[in-house]
Amino acid sequence: MGVLKLHSLSGGAVVFFATQAPHSKPPRSGASSSSSSSFSRNSIDFFGRRLHPYPPIRTKFWETRKDRVKNIKRDYLKSRMGEQDCTVVIPDCEPRKMVFQAVIEEGVFRFDCSEDARAASYPSLSFSNPKSREMAITTLKRPEYIPSCGCINDQQFVTIKLPIGTSFYGTGEVGGQLERTGKRVFTWNTDAWGYGPGTTSLYQSHPWVLALLPDGEAFGILADTTRRCEIDLRNESTARFVAPSVYPVLTFGPFPSPSEVLASLSRAIGTVFMPPKWSLGYHQCRWSYDSDEKVLKVAKTFREKHIPCDVVWMDIDYMDGFRCFTFNQDRFGNPKSLVDNLHKNGFKAIWMLDPGIKYEEGYFVYDSGSDSDIWIQRADRTPYIGEVWPGPCVFPDFAQQKARLWWANLVKDFMSNGVDGIWNDMNEPAIFKAIRISKFWSCVIPLHFLFARLHIKLIFLFLQVVTKTMPESNIHRGDSELGGCQNHSYYHNVYGMLMARSTFEGMKLAAERVRPFVLTRAGYIGSQRYAATWTGDNLSTWEHLHMSIPMVLSLGLSGQPLSGPDIGGFAGNATPRLFGRWMGVGAMFPFCRGHSETGTVDHEPWAFGEEAYPMTLEKFVDPKDQNLRKIENEFLLGSILVCASTVPDKGSDELQFVLPKGIWLRFDFGDSHPDLPVLYLQGGSIIPVGPAIQCVGEAKASDDLSLIVALDEFGKAKGVLFEDDGDGYGFCEGDYLLSHYEAELKSSVVTIKMSRSEGSRKRQRRVLHVHLLLGCGAKIEGVGIDGEELQISMPSIPEASKILTDSENYYKAAMENAKRLPDIEKLAEKEADILRTPVHLKGRDWALKIVPWIGGRIISMLHIPTETEWLHSRLEINGYEEYSGVEYRSAGCTEEYTIAERRLVQAGDEDFITLQGDIGGGLVLQRHILLPKDRPSVLRIESAILAQSVGPGSGGFSRVVCLRVHPTFALLHPTDVYVAFTSVNGSKCEFWPESGDQSLEGDNRPNGEWMLVDRCAGRGLLNRFDVGEVHTCFIHWGTGTCNLELWSVGRPVSKDAPLQIYHEYEVIYL
Repeated sequence: MGVLKLHSLSGGAVVFFATQAPHSKPPRSGASSSSSSSFSRNSIDFFGRRLHPYPPIRTKFWETRKDRVKNIKRDYLKSRMGEQDCTVVIPDCEPRKMVFQAVIEEGVFRFDCSEDARAASYPSLSFSNPKSREMAITTLKRPEYIPSCGCINDQQFVTIKLPIGTSFYGTGEVGGQLERTGKRVFTWNTDAWGYGPGTTSLYQSHPWVLALLPDGEAFGILADTTRRCEIDLRNESTARFVAPSVYPVLTFGPFPSPSEVLASLSRAIGTVFMPPKWSLGYHQCRWSYDSDEKVLKVAKTFREKHIPCDVVWMDIDYMDGFRCFTFNQDRFGNPKSLVDNLHKNGFKAIWMLDPGIKYEEGYFVYDSGSDSDIWIQRADRTPYIGEVWPGPCVFPDFAQQKARLWWANLVKDFMSNGVDGIWNDMNEPAIFKAIRISKFWSCVIPLHFLFARLHIKLIFLFLQVVTKTMPESNIHRGDSELGGCQNHSYYHNVYGMLMARSTFEGMKLAAERVRPFVLTRAGYIGSQRYAATWTGDNLSTWEHLHMSIPMVLSLGLSGQPLSGPDIGGFAGNATPRLFGRWMGVGAMFPFCRGHSETGTVDHEPWAFGEEAYPMTLEKFVDPKDQNLRKIENEFLLGSILVCASTVPDKGSDELQFVLPKGIWLRFDFGDSHPDLPVLYLQGGSIIPVGPAIQCVGEAKASDDLSLIVALDEFGKAKGVLFEDDGDGYGFCEGDYLLSHYEAELKSSVVTIKMSRSEGSRKRQRRVLHVHLLLGCGAKIEGVGIDGEELQISMPSIPEASKILTDSENYYKAAMENAKRLPDIEKLAEKEADILRTPVHLKGRDWALKIVPWIGGRIISMLHIPTETEWLHSRLEINGYEEYSGVEYRSAGCTEEYTIAERRLVQAGDEDFITLQGDIGGGLVLQRHILLPKDRPSVLRIESAILAQSVGPGSGGFSRVVCLRVHPTFALLHPTDVYVAFTSVNGSKCEFWPESGDQSLEGDNRPNGEWMLVDRCAGRGLLNRFDVGEVHTCFIHWGTGTCNLELWSVGRPVSKDAPLQIYHEYEVIYL
């Protein structure tokens, strides 16, 4: 395993050397291993090349710093290209219109930077039939919107401008709001435990944007690249993609509706696999049910309490030492017997498989993989070894057909244990404590006498960034139809999809007539052909409950409809109300699973004292209605409008939901409750409903059938019911029954009939119940036989009025008398009053006012000698605040902070206050504000993002965060103010308001201090900071305001590696 050695240099500089233990055989099964940390002839540099203990100098001493860096990069690229030529490089070029051709079907166009770029592009891994992307079709239609493209430093950027007023959606699995207008994301599959709304890279990559035009038409854009891709939607009505060149862009439409765009997309990338019927029921999971005895106890409790459940899941602890395809003999000694027992009680069993294979001779999976030579390789062509749950692991190269077949055969044998489904986790791929070099500088440093001579050495200083994945320089020996031999940066985003494909194919090998069910955490656009997905390691918070709705919708709008969140939240402890609300919403998601992390309270439905009992989501009812575009707590399940409350203090009965135009009739199943969603059926719809059952296996074709009917303004309605075995592929051969039902009102009589049926499956004789909705939850009913005509007489106007009034009164009484689920107790009144009292911190030169209850922000920063108020602030915004991400107003600025420690107005070295705010995911943002007595002119602020309780599910590392210091300063003389500093490279810089926003990185950053200068007042506010802690300095000019922002590097944090920025302010007289 690689280690890092620290060598101190004079002047306080630190040099890191990456070292690698000599390659040796893996430890035998059961043996322990250790790696050498000595710097030897087997040491490597951070480019993966072998080093002598002190590498010979490569440059002439008179070369400039930039020349040396350029030469080093050139040598590195030459050495790489000598091993493999797998990068297509095209020359830099100015923006220009892209060339295009029609492909697939009418209205779909492929765009490339040039004809040469088209010829050089890599195969499509998103398309179900990659050849269809390459074949032009004949059409008379020209594209309405033509993107422009350019190339800079081997990065191809594509820009497409749409009409003003366009709204953007899609971008796949993303946190935050449903509408993506104004947002930026990066497609780079990331183990993002505890992610937040501002996290820019999650577990899946969908370089896809769905644009809703002002007139209601829709337009789709796909950047067909597997590499890291920036999707920038921050400029009005403009979509911009940036990724390593070359890659094509495909557009779909404009078409009359989003549904037509998505239908066209699905014909390109494929539709979701046909899932077994049982997979649409409720699933129960936990990390971990640690024994077969515990699994059976959980299953038994579901049946005893008559709570519907179809599936129980086995997390990683069923394995022997986390070795895939094995079972712990003490706790899961007879998996076949366990599964047989579950099957008898109507449960299916799903088991986890990770990609990391323990690096251990004698372990049959490692041995067979090594014999087949299927592991991902390092740049030096030796197997890459990374640490995950089993310890040192190797990883199958799923880009190779022989590796996929090897894995599929292991899955086939694994299925003989009674496995019903497989869960692929950690397949971003996630690696614990993986490190990359984010930046480096070169400098010539005279070292002390070494070997009795004075040497000049080239030293690299670099920043470590925890990437949580394998090096991008790793080698995949991929099949030619996938792109051939490439480094990991090419295959990273599709690794999870290729693993899911291999698992899917292995399950089909085991049982060809059974529908596989695979769940994958990592994926790429097109993954829906092989696997369902979930939204990863979310949190037990109200924010994540709300966010789960737009996340599932965004996945559906990006081609992956079979998804859902961990109901109740994976990390943290849900309250009864939070869990109940989540269960009510989660029951409406296509994939419905409760899951929780080790160390949390039980999250089974009965665990809270109040039991919450658990149906392609769609967003757009009326694309032309601008008022509906930003609503996130309402969505369509077919023709059912689901309206949920995702705020803790108000139930669904207390919210005013916005209904689309047309007829929408409220209904329920006799279970209306303030903590459950409100359901509306669209006029013109019929939905079929079966009886309540404990699991899918209880259902019979002869069971009573109910139809819920909502007539439209013309007195008509229609709907369909699909029936088959619920498993297998008989439906492909006609073994199914598709019934079309219609209802029509004529002369005060509603006739319900089956207009036609399809398929060879025989209709069973069964009772038909029809519930005709009238409004306000009222309904009238009729009973008949399925397949036969049924008539229901409409009530007279007085009768209908009474029915509606009675129904509304019953609903109100039910809501008022409902026993509401409890939530976290409110702060005691006295404590709340204390928190809502501003804290004053006063020294000789500075007087501060701090409000802990809203973002812990400083709202007043008064310089006493000059009587100058430097901050522009309101209680709820601006002033001095800090964020946990680069996104404006990301977590940190609105949370309630607690006072961890304070010493105010007393003798001593300094007066200070320490605040802490919970920003989710086990992280706290801590701010230590102090007024040093020995330097009374200085205000010092020490800020940090700390990993307080980051769960073990992510190797002890949090989601990617960035500490963003965001003070908003008031300008007394806006036309006479500028920012002045000396940059790292020695340049003298001044930026005035007319310069606009400035983002300063690398050598362009201020060299440890910058000043906001008021020329008219004759003074300036000097801000000092540690340049080693600051990655970006950002200047933003507002109306009478200026932000001088300090941004740290973005990376995960752990208890041992927090993010911090220590800085101070002082007024300087000019």
